[in-house]
Amino acid sequence: MILPVHSRVPICRVTDLKERRTHARALVLVVATALLAVRPAIASGVEVGNVHFAVQAGSESSKLELHGAGVLRYRGLIRAYAAALYLAPGAAADRALEDVPKRLEIEYFWSLEAADFASAADQLLARIEPADRLAVLRDRLQYFHARYEDIDPGDRYALTYFPGVGTELSKNGRALAVVPGSDFAAAYFAMWLGDDPIDAGLRDALRTRISERARN
Repeated sequence: MILPVHSRVPICRVTDLKERRTHARALVLVVATALLAVRPAIASGVEVGNVHFAVQAGSESSKLELHGAGVLRYRGLIRAYAAALYLAPGAAADRALEDVPKRLEIEYFWSLEAADFASAADQLLARIEPADRLAVLRDRLQYFHARYEDIDPGDRYALTYFPGVGTELSKNGRALAVVPGSDFAAAYFAMWLGDDPIDAGLRDALRTRISERARN
């Protein structure tokens, strides 16, 4: 039986010191385990939830660097997917929604149908974007969402935006669609990086530079 946090249990003075030392060791172990959830290995990439993300993405002429990574947990418990944010060298995460190069890679732990992506995105965009802005994006969103495919555990989607090119949707490295417009990219990436994202904890993990975690 797990006691409530506010419960007080009498402790014999003889065993008090030993138990406190045991509790301290257990607390250190818990903290260390939490820090290892994201294991930095800056030279080759980072491992998040047993998913590896490379240190760089893109071609030789347009390379992006791994910035942050994290795991989305459904209702805080069930792992849904691992995600990583890539930005241009030296770019600031708090400016990621501006007209700058960016890439979001997401690897899933569960099978999902194509329709699930469109439905979830439509609901979230309706919550975070004004109606007039959504009206401008509507045709591009419908085209983009129609290109989603079913996924199995281990499959990876990527959203990549370059100014003047647009937002590319790819699955396991295979391009599925490209949609033009910095306004489209800002709205779509805001679902993970904006003020009212799908999950604030994941957003903060994506926006925190991996090298800073390594120092901490």
